[in-house]
Amino acid sequence: MMARDGDPKYILQVENRRKNVFVTQLGEHREEEDEDVHYIPVIHEAPSKILQHHGKTLQKTLLLQKEVEHDQVTAELVAKRQEFKKQMEILAKRSAEFALKEEASRARALKFDRYLKECEQKKERAMKKYQDEQKLNKIKKNEIHKLKEELKELKIRQQKLQEKVTKCKIYEDFLLKLIEVLPDNYLECGEDSLIRALIKRHETLVTANQSLTKNLSTLQHNLEKTRLEFGTLQEEHDTTKIMLISKLSELQSKGSALQGKNTQLEQYISRKKGHFRNQKEELGRMLLAISDLAAQCYMWHYGPLKEMPLLSKLDMIQEFILEKQDIRQQTVQLDEHETSSCSLKERPHKSKKR
Repeated sequence: MMARDGDPKYILQVENRRKNVFVTQLGEHREEEDEDVHYIPVIHEAPSKILQHHGKTLQKTLLLQKEVEHDQVTAELVAKRQEFKKQMEILAKRSAEFALKEEASRARALKFDRYLKECEQKKERAMKKYQDEQKLNKIKKNEIHKLKEELKELKIRQQKLQEKVTKCKIYEDFLLKLIEVLPDNYLECGEDSLIRALIKRHETLVTANQSLTKNLSTLQHNLEKTRLEFGTLQEEHDTTKIMLISKLSELQSKGSALQGKNTQLEQYISRKKGHFRNQKEELGRMLLAISDLAAQCYMWHYGPLKEMPLLSKLDMIQEFILEKQDIRQQTVQLDEHETSSCSLKERPHKSKKR
């Protein structure tokens, strides 16, 4: 406050104030009025900054200001702590709710997993039961089919027996009529009587019929057995036939592949034969050329030309060519020597003339 009293900026002088000044008056004497006016500086900074930057500000004032600021900051910090504490309580509450929800979801997941396992086990049991029932149903169907076949056979046999009964009914009626006609004491007749002979004949026919039916049953059993064997043999024949057909197809494919290879080999052999023929022709031409060259380059110390082998002919041709090359080189050297001697002879004549 003492600094403000001593500073001329903060002294307000209000002498020579003009009264009755209205906004509606004309501005004729405005310049005169501006000379008597003292302007007060306008401050836009905060009071704390003014006190802080001013050099004459008291330390006590600054300390009080800092304490006020510290109190404000502590109050804000306490408010922030309370807010943080509330947020932490809310977060703890939410985390507890989340843990409960997570535990519940885990329990539901375990329950659902258990339910899935139970469903899988039920499915496996149902599939096993279905497969067993299918097998049992198949077995029952086979049994029903067999029983139907047996029932058909029994009906056919019943029909045949019924036909036999209808045929034998005539004999039964005849015998009944005969019994009615015969006297009461017909059994007391002797062994030579006609009735006893008929009875014996009937007994023999009955025994023959039994033996024949027995033989027929055995023959039917054997026929059924042979039919089963024939069925098994037919199945084995079909399987072997299929296997042989598959092997035959494999062998046919292999044979076609081998045939293709044989055609390729034949083509290759034909090409090779043509190549060998061309080589043979070239070799014959080469031998003729060598024999012609040997006849032209014949040297007596190699012997007769007709008995001379091929290598000797080649050696003779090589020796002849080398000998000719040596002769040519010697002639060239002699020509050079003669030219050089002629040039040497011409030099002293020229010197004499000079």
